[in-house]
Amino acid sequence: MKVGVAIDLGTSGFRAQKIDIESGEIHKTVITMNNPLPGANVMDHLDFAMNYGQDLAHELVIGAFRNILEELGIHSSPDRIAICGNPIQLSLFQGIPIDDLAYAGQRKKAKYNIKEQERKAAVVKSIFIPGLEDLDDCIVVIPPAIKHEVGADALALIVKSGMLDNADISIATDYGTNAEMALKVGNVIYTGSAAAGPALEGQEIADGTIARPHAISDVSFEDGALRNYVLNDEMDTVQGDLVKPDDGTVMDKGDIEAHGITGTGVISLIDESINNGLVVLPKINLKNSVIQLQDGIKFNEHDLVEAGRAIGAIRAGHITLCNAAGIGMEDIQTAYMSGAAGTYMDAIKAHNIGMIPYDVGQISQIGNTSLIVAKEILLSEDRLWELQEIAEEIVGTHVMFATDDAFKEAYILELSYWGEGMPFKVLKKYLKKKKLPTIDVVKSVPAAEKRVVKDIPVLGEEGLHVLDKVGTYLTMVIEGCETCHKCVQVCPNDALSMEDNRVLIRTDLCDGAHCQKCIHACPHDLFKWENLDVMMQEPSEEQ
Repeated sequence: MKVGVAIDLGTSGFRAQKIDIESGEIHKTVITMNNPLPGANVMDHLDFAMNYGQDLAHELVIGAFRNILEELGIHSSPDRIAICGNPIQLSLFQGIPIDDLAYAGQRKKAKYNIKEQERKAAVVKSIFIPGLEDLDDCIVVIPPAIKHEVGADALALIVKSGMLDNADISIATDYGTNAEMALKVGNVIYTGSAAAGPALEGQEIADGTIARPHAISDVSFEDGALRNYVLNDEMDTVQGDLVKPDDGTVMDKGDIEAHGITGTGVISLIDESINNGLVVLPKINLKNSVIQLQDGIKFNEHDLVEAGRAIGAIRAGHITLCNAAGIGMEDIQTAYMSGAAGTYMDAIKAHNIGMIPYDVGQISQIGNTSLIVAKEILLSEDRLWELQEIAEEIVGTHVMFATDDAFKEAYILELSYWGEGMPFKVLKKYLKKKKLPTIDVVKSVPAAEKRVVKDIPVLGEEGLHVLDKVGTYLTMVIEGCETCHKCVQVCPNDALSMEDNRVLIRTDLCDGAHCQKCIHACPHDLFKWENLDVMMQEPSEEQ
């Protein structure tokens, strides 16, 4: 069998499949719980690479990929690898500079003599990718970006949604940590990335998790109690417990145990809780301000604020693209939802709370488009060059949300609405006052089409395997360390351990630039991230 690997290098985690290149048959699927780079979003990953070394970041990505190969059961060299993801993740995998992605504005790039990297479709031998030189004659297939900052994942979203063939004014959104989105008006596509953060993937939520077996993915109210719906080992949704939301008492035992709640479950919970009076933003009107789910899983007001930030970023992004296109939010007719969250989310509930433009008539849920495209180009080089032609033909306008005044204004209002109790009518008023596209309450239920039941429709005969530990570590010996262990004690995710004066950081658990409490806790300022080196293998118990 000629073995191929298709991999989606996602911001919140990697998803990979072992595939028979000749037959196209999928044999096994592996997903990781986190990205190997420290941090919870793409800006953290960018910060880590720029401040502590792109070579270091590349080593972590390749180390994680190596561990995924082992988990897939590929102990020698695959014949072919195809990758897809945003420009930062793809560049770090390839080992090419990301300076041109780190700075916005041509003046800044000229000041630092930064050149834009070539990000067209490519077929390269693995010997030219540092860390993969030993994979014999393996071929690595890399899809094109539309522009250097609008990556292959955005192209996959645009192409697989079908929006190019739809005459409607339409918007496609990848409901994930980086929240790529594309608005099509006539023959022009406006793109942006909202960096919504990890709450939509179930992270930064106390009992949250990415979509995986035994995760709560949906909820509904039944006679005042809360019915949980949980993903099973095949990632199908099955009925869980019916519990009292104030104290967790089980009213009716379900068919499955739950170990956490996904971002989609959070969205459903917020919508249901607002409709049933449990939530009046930004408060939870229950004992201890906590909603009880099954198996001791809880949702608190901090979780509500984190989710609100992500939801607000999505809506602010939609407003910003409409502003750039010179249209109103009510002009959007069709919405496409992609990614794991976009697949498992209840589209109508997402529409109710503002994650989809309020007046759309049609919603289509389309699955993990990035992994689909990775598989397509793995099996067909012709498809790769076809995508390059499409990328070149797209008339695109990229909106850099980080520097766009419309996004700043809209997002500040969203933060006030979700976190400070600003009434919805006041939010509408200020959008109008600032001459931005306005929003309204949902007045009709759109038609919802679910093209796939799962974000990864075919798992293969060996099924889905979850790699709980990505297996990448950073380590260093701290000279002069008094082993006070304060750095260990302050780590919020138990990512850091210490033996004598050697520090070990599990990178997939580390919050990176979002945290860095370990650096600030060192009483003698000896903890220096710039001294960290990659450990490519998981340490033994003795270590």
